[in-house]
Amino acid sequence: MRRILPTLAAGLGLLASSLVFAGPAAAAPAEDDRPEQWRSYWVDAFNEGLYTPEQAARTVQDALDINANALIVQVGRRYDCFCNRADYPRTDAAVDPAPYDPLDEIIEQAHAAGLEVHAWVNVNTLWNSTTPPRSPEHVYNQHGPDAEGADRWLNKKFDGTEVQGANVYVDPGHPDVADYIVSAVSSIVSEYDVDGVNLDYIRYPDHNSTTTHSDWGYNDVSVARFQEAAGRADVPEPDDAEWTDWRRDQVTGLVRKLYLTLWDIDPAARLSVNAITYGNGPQAVGGWENTRTYSEVLQDWVGWLDEGVTDTVMTMNYKRNWQPAQQQMFAEWSEFMADNQMGRQTVNGPGLYLNPVGDSLAQAQQALAPTAAGNTVAGWSGYAYANPSSTHVDGSWQDRSAERDALTEALTQGPGAPFSEPASVPAMTWKDTPSDGHVTGRLAVRGGGVLDQADVTLKPLTNRSQPVSATTDGDGWFGFAHVDPGVYLVTVDLPRGVVGAPVTAVKVDRGQVTEARLGTYIDLS
Repeated sequence: MRRILPTLAAGLGLLASSLVFAGPAAAAPAEDDRPEQWRSYWVDAFNEGLYTPEQAARTVQDALDINANALIVQVGRRYDCFCNRADYPRTDAAVDPAPYDPLDEIIEQAHAAGLEVHAWVNVNTLWNSTTPPRSPEHVYNQHGPDAEGADRWLNKKFDGTEVQGANVYVDPGHPDVADYIVSAVSSIVSEYDVDGVNLDYIRYPDHNSTTTHSDWGYNDVSVARFQEAAGRADVPEPDDAEWTDWRRDQVTGLVRKLYLTLWDIDPAARLSVNAITYGNGPQAVGGWENTRTYSEVLQDWVGWLDEGVTDTVMTMNYKRNWQPAQQQMFAEWSEFMADNQMGRQTVNGPGLYLNPVGDSLAQAQQALAPTAAGNTVAGWSGYAYANPSSTHVDGSWQDRSAERDALTEALTQGPGAPFSEPASVPAMTWKDTPSDGHVTGRLAVRGGGVLDQADVTLKPLTNRSQPVSATTDGDGWFGFAHVDPGVYLVTVDLPRGVVGAPVTAVKVDRGQVTEARLGTYIDLS
């Protein structure tokens, strides 16, 4: 991935050489001497910021003004793309006409200014309008309300509801959904010089009847897959524990597959996820598994950090600082995310749109402060660039720009300003100098099928690692992340009636994704 020297700094250097200074000036710290601290705005694509080159330039400058070092730029809203070269079709939004490419433009301008660009993609939100998208290739038109059977990818509630207001979602338990997501996200990394991908809505939807479980996941294909895996014939109730675990595993499996697929394309690309922090933190509800995040929307971002299949968790810590109950929630989640990074990174993401500037400053200070255990998060990301405070959240762009200027002043000037000096994006040592590798494979069946939900074991032969197991997804794919270097046996627990090679050997090298080749199986059942 390229790193372009900031043209702004170069221009200032030329200007400085032509002037005679009256006295000494404090020099900015050299790039290598800057502290490491993530600082970014989420730049949503439902508002100004990307639609023209002029907007892109203003977005970049506003980020520089708060001493940010990254932009999280929404390029995939609802299975469309603010770009020209991706599996997602080009957006219907009123961006400048082609050949203008919003993603190309923001990358060029941001990289020239020394900012990273992370492509923000909504994963499981399909469409949010009664008017269908124009492109016949859009997933809504191909696999939405008019599709039937396995071609219908819509998520569904236990009561049969598929539409929530004007919103429809895809079901991550449907194999074709997962495959499309991996292909589409990968196409962005392959085609564009992004520094990473930011996954949003990587979970099951809201709008549940309770906060203790999800009502979603009842796409017919998903239910049939669960029944096959569990050896059951019933349609499970929403609070069924086995069914809940299975649905959560579908999201985790998708994250794992994206992580290893992107690593194979560009090992330096950062995979970040937008993480739910509904309600009180784990400290107040009896542990992580009792949070709404884990039990209601089925998003195990703590598990993803622990497995190492995401590099950065961007917690959507959207709380009103001026309400004592929500202030307490913010504090609980801030402490939890700092103390549970599992060797990776968490970034505290306050909701700017919920707070006046003074409260956002207070939250930024609290977000970055050490916990009682002495831990700090990797940094801060403000949601959102378009709505920098609660004062003019529905006002004109000029009103909101004035609020952004006030936020910039609060964050960079005066006592307690957390971003008074520049900082560098935190390094990812597990990617920059990897000590381990990865294993992937696919179990195909002659005739075009796959072994879905087959058990695979990775057993070490030349090191003291413990054997680990995985389950294939709906495309027969499996993956093991962050495996010690060495030689391993990959063993498949073949279902009854399936014949073929049940074992192969692989050699794992540092920083590499090794493919386990097991040949093609024959299903005689």
